[in-house]
Parts: sequence; C-alpha cells; structure tokens
Amino acid sequence: MELVKVVAKEIQGLSIRTNNADEMKPATAKIGLLWQEFHDEFAAILSDDATVYGVYFDYESDASGDFSVVAGSDMFKDWEGVSLQPVHIEAGTYLMFSAQGALPEVVIDVWQQIWAYFSAEDCPHRRMYRTDFERYPGPDKVQVYIGVQ
Repeated sequence: MELVKVVAKEIQGLSIRTNNADEMKPATAKIGLLWQEFHDEFAAILSDDATVYGVYFDYESDASGDFSVVAGSDMFKDWEGVSLQPVHIEAGTYLMFSAQGALPEVVIDVWQQIWAYFSAEDCPHRRMYRTDFERYPGPDKVQVYIGVQ
C-alpha cells in the first residue's frame, strides 16, 4: 500500500447503484454484471491507450450504505450513439493498494485487504467516502485507490 496524490479525472461508463450487503449475495450482486456488460458492449470502442476504471462514488454513508459504481474508461475511439454516465474522480490523497493475478479474484482479494485495513482499531487513516476507484493498468493488474484524510 502506498499514499499517493491523485489529480482530478473524468471517466465515462456504465453505472449502477448497490451496497456491499447485496454484493455478498449472488442473487442481488450487480457489480459483476456491470463489468460483463461494459466488456461486452464497450471494449471494442476503447482507444488503444485507454485505461479502464471502476469508480465508486455518491456514498450514502460508509461501507454499509448504498453507493454508485461506474465501470468505464478515460478514452473511447467512437462516442457516436453511445450513452455513458460521466463521473468525476476527485483530486486528493489516496491510499493505493495494488495486486496482480487472475481477475476478478485478485480484485476481491484486494478489497478484502482494504476492509481489514480500515476496520483495524489502530488504522492510521480515515476513509473519505467521496470517490474511490480501481485502475486496471494491465489485463491481470489492479490498483485500488481509497480516498483518505
């Protein structure tokens, strides 16, 4: 994990509203379906130098409340006829957790590490619950950025 400064960035993609309790049950989980739809419908129109992001925002409260997710990118080759949700990654200080391995398992593992880190009594950081995001710099790499004070 590494403390980093992030500059603001605009991402476009598909959006859903969910919560962690629903994501733990296969019958109500939406994030996996969101990613499947994004890859099926939009992978072909991504620019060659595009980076894929998963952005978490519009938090109702904390990890127990509802939040919105956008599966998207910073660059598409062709916007014609494409209706995408814009989301703004806020500039600020983030803790970056990174991992490499088979997707989506490695992403799930990183999020478990994040929840354990922030639930520890001696955690030196406090989550902002404004914007958090996953960045996929390669087909088997993920960086998860958590906004902190």
